[in-house]
Amino acid sequence: MDIRPVEPGDRDRLAAFFQRIPEGDRTFFKEDVLDPESVAAWTTDRHNRRQLALTPAGDVVGYVAVFPGVGWSSHVAELRVVVDPAARGDGLGRALARAGLLTALDLGLAKLVVEVIAEQTAPINMFQGIGFEPEALLKDHVRDRDGELRDLVVLSHAVASTWSSMATIGMEEAVGEG
Repeated sequence: MDIRPVEPGDRDRLAAFFQRIPEGDRTFFKEDVLDPESVAAWTTDRHNRRQLALTPAGDVVGYVAVFPGVGWSSHVAELRVVVDPAARGDGLGRALARAGLLTALDLGLAKLVVEVIAEQTAPINMFQGIGFEPEALLKDHVRDRDGELRDLVVLSHAVASTWSSMATIGMEEAVGEG
């Protein structure tokens, strides 16, 4: 699986990918991933870092984005990971999250946060398995497509201190491994 930055020619691939994501999952996205103009803007966005997981045939099966904060939160970024339903359960989400961690480290960020619907235990467990820790539970914070209120879990990863500790003991190369 190739994970690489979004490029200007990826617009149609991204559109096809997000069409495959179930509507129920898209309900919780912060961006209109079905709007062609929004997706086209991603390909030239210099502030946020977006990457794709591609099959050998060039199909998008995963997406990760790091959204650095500004001003007083410029040391923090939000991480977003989306995996094609057909590719879930095989470690792709973990690989994408790790790619996001590496991006955060490259950007000199100290903290990475991810928001997950509280009922989604598999993603929560996956993020905790790579060093994210629960930081907040926001009750009734999100409304799903049926109008039901859902709790939101915010998990965080102390990027700089975790990776600094790993470098101190000579393990920094292990982070990029499966």
